[in-house]
Amino acid sequence: MGIYNDETQSKKRGGNRAALFVYAMEGLENMAFVSSAVSLVLYFNDYMNLSIPESAVVLTNVMGTTFILTFLGGYISDTYLTRFKTCVLFGIIEMLGFVLLAIQAHFPHLRPISCKGVAPSLAHQCEVADSTQNAIFYTALYLIAFGSSGVKAALTPLGADQFDETDADEAVQLSSFFNWFMYSLTIGSMIGVTFVIWVSLNIGWDWSFGVCAVAILFSVIFLSMGKSLYRNNALNGSPLIRILQVFVVAIKNRNLPTPERVEEFHEIHDKEASQSEILERTDQFRFLDRAAIIRSTDDRTSRNTDLWSLCTVTQIEETKILVRMLPIIISTIFMNTCVAQLQTFSIQQSNTLDTNILGFKVPGPSVPVIPLLFMFVLIPIYEHIFVPFARKITGIPTGITHLQRIGVGLVLSAISMAVAGIVETRRQRVAIQHNMVDSVGPLPMSVLWLGFQYAIFGGADMFTLAGFLEFFHAESSARMKSFGTAISWWPIGFGYFLSSVLVEVVNKVSGGWLASNNLNRGKLNYFYWLLSGLSLLNFGFYLVCACHYRYKKVDVKQVEDPVFQGKMEWTRL
Repeated sequence: MGIYNDETQSKKRGGNRAALFVYAMEGLENMAFVSSAVSLVLYFNDYMNLSIPESAVVLTNVMGTTFILTFLGGYISDTYLTRFKTCVLFGIIEMLGFVLLAIQAHFPHLRPISCKGVAPSLAHQCEVADSTQNAIFYTALYLIAFGSSGVKAALTPLGADQFDETDADEAVQLSSFFNWFMYSLTIGSMIGVTFVIWVSLNIGWDWSFGVCAVAILFSVIFLSMGKSLYRNNALNGSPLIRILQVFVVAIKNRNLPTPERVEEFHEIHDKEASQSEILERTDQFRFLDRAAIIRSTDDRTSRNTDLWSLCTVTQIEETKILVRMLPIIISTIFMNTCVAQLQTFSIQQSNTLDTNILGFKVPGPSVPVIPLLFMFVLIPIYEHIFVPFARKITGIPTGITHLQRIGVGLVLSAISMAVAGIVETRRQRVAIQHNMVDSVGPLPMSVLWLGFQYAIFGGADMFTLAGFLEFFHAESSARMKSFGTAISWWPIGFGYFLSSVLVEVVNKVSGGWLASNNLNRGKLNYFYWLLSGLSLLNFGFYLVCACHYRYKKVDVKQVEDPVFQGKMEWTRL
C-alpha cells in the first residue's frame, strides 16, 4: 500500500466505486478518439484534398504520435502530478484540439475548396491547403494526439490504483478491472463509429468534431466527480533519472569486483525510507548490479547516499524490468501495423461496396462496429465463463498468463490479414465481372464481407490490448506504474509509423501495389497477404521473447498474505 499518500485513506477509498468514474472517462474519451481514427481519412481525402495514400500516411502518423507520446504523460504523472491531475490536464488539451478542428470544419475559408465528387481524371486540379489552413489543421490534430496520449498513460494506472495487489480479494478485482476497462473502451468505440460517424456524414464534420469536444469535456467532469474516492499515487521522482543513475553508476564501477552474496549489495529494507516495494535481485543483466556495490562503511550505514554514486538493488531491478520488457514491446509492434490497415485501406474498401443493410445505409467508417459488437459479447463471456473455468485448471487468478493472452491475439491478427486478402480478391473480381473497375459507384457486393476480417481482429484486440495493459501494470515497479503502463502503448504507436514506412516501401518494391487512388486497379490483396506472412514470422519472434522473459520478484518477506505470495509463482508463459 506504500504507493499511496496516506495508508488509512487508501483503505477507505478505492475499489469498484472509484473505478466507475475511470470507466466513464475511458468510454467517452475513446468514443471521440476512435471515431476520429476511423473517419478522419475520409475528411482528409474529401475536405483537405489529400490523396488516399497521403490521407493514410497523415492519419497513421497522428495515431503513431498519440501512442508514442504516452511516455510523457506517464513521466509527468509519476514525477510531477498525480494520475488524476494528469488525466484532467491532458483531457482539456485533447478537447481544445477537437474545438479547433470543429472551427476549421465550420468555416469554409479555413480549409481548401473541397474536391469531393470531382472525376478522378481532374483530381490533379484540386486546390491544396495554404500555410494558414495547414497550420490550423496540424495544430488541431497534434493537440488531440498530445492530449489523448496523456489520458491513455495515466487513466489505466489510476483505475488500477484503486485495487490493492497485496489484498487477496482486491488482487482478483484488479484482474477484472482490466477486462471491464476494455469493455468501457469498447462501448465508447461503438458509439463513436456509429453515432458520431453518422453525424459526420449526415449533419457535418463541424458537428461531429463538436460532439467529440463535448464528450471529452464530460469525461473530465465525470472523472472529477470521483476525486474524493480515489487512492492517489505518491510522487516518487523521475523514473528516467533513476534509470539513468543505474547506468551511470554501473559504468563508474565497471572495474570493481562483483560481490558473490546478495547481502553485500546495497539495499534499504525500511520501506518508510522511500521504497514502497523491495525487489529481489535477479541474475540477468549482471553488469547493472555493479551500481549497488558498496565502496565504504559509510555507504552501508547512510540513508542519504548519493544516488549518482550508489543505487539500491530495487532501483537496479526497476531498470532491469524495463530492459526485459523491450523485446516484448518490439515483438508486438507488427500487429499494430495491421491495425493501421483496418483504419485506412479497409475504410476505403468500404466506400466501394454496397452499404445497405436491412434497409439502412451504413456509413463505411462505421464498419468497425462489427468487431466491437463481437468484443461487446466476448468480454463478459471471457470474464465470467472462460476465466473462472481456466482458473480451476491452471490455478492462475487470470485464467491464463498475460503473455499467453497476448500470444493468442497475435495469432488471430495473422489470420485476420489472410482473410482480408481473400475478401479483397473477391471484391476486385466482382469489379471486373461487372465492368466497374473505373467506376466510382458502389459494387454489387455487401460491405458485410469486410466483417470477417474485422471480427477476427476484434478477438485479437480483446486478447492483446487487455493482456498488454495488465502485463505492464503487473510487471512495472510500484514507483513506475504510470511510466510502465505508458510504454505498453508504444507498440501501437510504432506500429502506425511502421505502417507508413511499409506502405512506401511496398509501393516502391512492388511497382505500385498501393499507389493508385482506385483500389480496383491496385493490389491491396497482395499487401494483406504479405502482412499475414510477416505476422506469422513476428509471432515466432514473440514466442522466443516470451519464453525467455523473467518476471520480477518481490521480496515476499514484506508480504504477509499467503495468497499474494503465491501470486509471485504463477506468472509463467
